[in-house]
Amino acid sequence: MDGAAAKLEKMTTQPVRTLILQLAVPTTAIMLVSALYNMADTYFVSSLGTSATGAVGIALPLMAIIQALGFFFGNGSGNYISRALGSGQSDMAEKMAATGVISAFISGAAIAVLGIVFMGPLSRLLGATPTIMPHARRYLLYILIGAPFMISSISLNNLLRFQGSAFFGMLGMVGGAALNVALDPLLIFALKMGTAGASLATMISQTAGFFILLWGTTRAGNVRIRFRSFAPQLSTYLEIMRGGLPSLLRQGFVSVSSVLLNHLAGGYSDAVIAAISIVNRIVLIANSAIIGLGQGFQPVCGFNYGAGRYDRVKSGFWFCFLSSFAFLLASAGICFAFAPQIIGFFRSDDKDVAEVLRIGAYTLRAQSAAFPLMSWVVFHNMMLQTIGKAVPASFLAFARQGLFLMPLLYIMNSALGVRGIQLASPIADVLTFIVALPIGIYYLRKLK
Repeated sequence: MDGAAAKLEKMTTQPVRTLILQLAVPTTAIMLVSALYNMADTYFVSSLGTSATGAVGIALPLMAIIQALGFFFGNGSGNYISRALGSGQSDMAEKMAATGVISAFISGAAIAVLGIVFMGPLSRLLGATPTIMPHARRYLLYILIGAPFMISSISLNNLLRFQGSAFFGMLGMVGGAALNVALDPLLIFALKMGTAGASLATMISQTAGFFILLWGTTRAGNVRIRFRSFAPQLSTYLEIMRGGLPSLLRQGFVSVSSVLLNHLAGGYSDAVIAAISIVNRIVLIANSAIIGLGQGFQPVCGFNYGAGRYDRVKSGFWFCFLSSFAFLLASAGICFAFAPQIIGFFRSDDKDVAEVLRIGAYTLRAQSAAFPLMSWVVFHNMMLQTIGKAVPASFLAFARQGLFLMPLLYIMNSALGVRGIQLASPIADVLTFIVALPIGIYYLRKLK
């Protein structure tokens, strides 16, 4: 039995819960470690002052765009690959893998060139204030240089997990994250590079992770990335669009809403930008855990949907939803009870520290109140995306950021000032859940 056939048998016969957990352990580790090394940047840079911390928040929309493209090409090609392998079409899977990864690298190179050429306008567009601008320019430089490797790493990681080889994805992502954490203090403090040292550490670690992930595609029967299989055809990109558009919309609108948030917060003070930046990084950790579980579910979903085992698709969904709901409920309790202490961990020693703590603690408590509701939204979005239901999946991906959060930020900022900015995100989560509930029930009933 060859590698592809063995994977198909494994995915369609082993107990669903056991299989999801086996795949989710490395994917959750990847997501958590990635979130933690993003937190490491915030932690080390926070010692440089409030404006430096704000620069990390200013870079968040750019990082979201990089992630959006990585998930677009990775999920777009990966969803197709899992279904193709589930139905025995290994040649089509190889062509899709090469096209997805090479296209991801090209898109990253384009972002790098344009971003460096227009660095000043880009920094202002992202919401940098005059005091944050010098830190932001230094931080963005190496992020842009590393963009091709960052986007390609995310794509490769997704390709590996959709083939049920999340372990190799974990090696690349965790290896890069460990290198990032080690390099941060060396470059920021020992070599006195400041905020530029934090982004250089990220660039080096992402590049190293890329080569580890590329090596992973040559192991354990995984689909190899061969340049001769690169097929930049309309039909190929339409398939990538079908599977990747929800990810592009979800992460793309994260970037747009983050830009809006930075501009609105910057109208008050650097302390508001810094506080909200810290909260966003903390929320990322909780979200990373359930996304990691969902990434363990997606290959199981794709293989079994391709093989016509809809009962296993539904069983996997309910297991993931209930597990993530319990986890997010516990996380919400911890964040609500210990919000000042959690924000205080990232405090700086300048004059704005008290203001950052006050704004950050309230924002974290408000955000945590809506945590558990997102389990329903996230897993339905992942299931619909994986089984090729691009329209409802794209709508759910767009709803939270585009349909609700951005209008709420404008309206509530005008009505309530800073308090409105703090409350807009949890209210958007509640409204997204209300919309997602009937959509999810409808498609679950159709899986017969």
